[in-house]
Amino acid sequence: MSARTALITGIGGQDGSYLAELLLAEGYAVTGTVRPGRDPGPYVPAGVAIVEADLLEPDSLRAAVADVAPGELYHLAAPTFVPDSWRDPTETVAAVAGGTAALLAAAVAQPAARRPRVFVAATSEVFGDAGVSPQDESSPMRPRSPYGVAKLAGHGLVGALRAHHDLFAVSGILYNHESPRRPERFLPRKVTAGAAAIAAGRADELVLGDLRAVRDWSHAADVMRGAWLALQADAPRDYVLASGVGRTVGDLVDAAFAAVGLSPDGLVRVNPEFVRPPEATPPVGDPSRARRELGWEPRHTFDELVAEMVAADVAALA
Repeated sequence: MSARTALITGIGGQDGSYLAELLLAEGYAVTGTVRPGRDPGPYVPAGVAIVEADLLEPDSLRAAVADVAPGELYHLAAPTFVPDSWRDPTETVAAVAGGTAALLAAAVAQPAARRPRVFVAATSEVFGDAGVSPQDESSPMRPRSPYGVAKLAGHGLVGALRAHHDLFAVSGILYNHESPRRPERFLPRKVTAGAAAIAAGRADELVLGDLRAVRDWSHAADVMRGAWLALQADAPRDYVLASGVGRTVGDLVDAAFAAVGLSPDGLVRVNPEFVRPPEATPPVGDPSRARRELGWEPRHTFDELVAEMVAADVAALA
């Protein structure tokens, strides 16, 4: 085992690919997991070794940890599209909570001197109706979706095994983070792709839901740098990784259309069928602990993030 060896679950997603790039630049040997029979995708950098593992097959996760013997384990893999959890909460809970449990157990099973440091990606969905905004690591956690419930179980497992086994395990409570590598089924990519299509004359309008809905958006590369910093700390603690600023969907729309030199007036239509009841607690994170203890600071502004996404969508159309 080398202390500069890392295993990343979910290497093919936006988070896994940005983290892999960072770790390779820091001199790590990086291995990533993909589901059996799946292509890693276009964003995994050269030099990353690939192993197959499935969140619903605990033995495959344990085998990956035993075979790679990483110094650092980053658990990023999860079904990330929240609406899907309502259609099949059984599989969501099994994949999220069960997969996290299997990986933590695999880390504990290693000889004490060879146990990896573990980062588990939690989500702002664990807070739900917290009753306070912004939320920090001590805020009440009252998830409102099966996905949030499953992630809260994983978050709790990190704390329990950290205390019981003296495991260096960190739960990173990640707020919305985006990039050009985000699939278009997610709202920010829908907005940036829509603005690019209208600017290119490929579409006449962009149809959305409530423009007043609030989110806390960051760049995925910044959030993954926070994950890495959390495992370089002297002691393991949980961290909120967020911009700390709530912005509306309308703000996102304005930034996207500004990036193509257009006003959204007359080009964006709200479909009432897409409008959900307003959230009682705006999901905005307080990253003070990460900034204070890890020295973590985002390197991308909101406008820069949106402009980068729009530029990628414009280039794709061209």
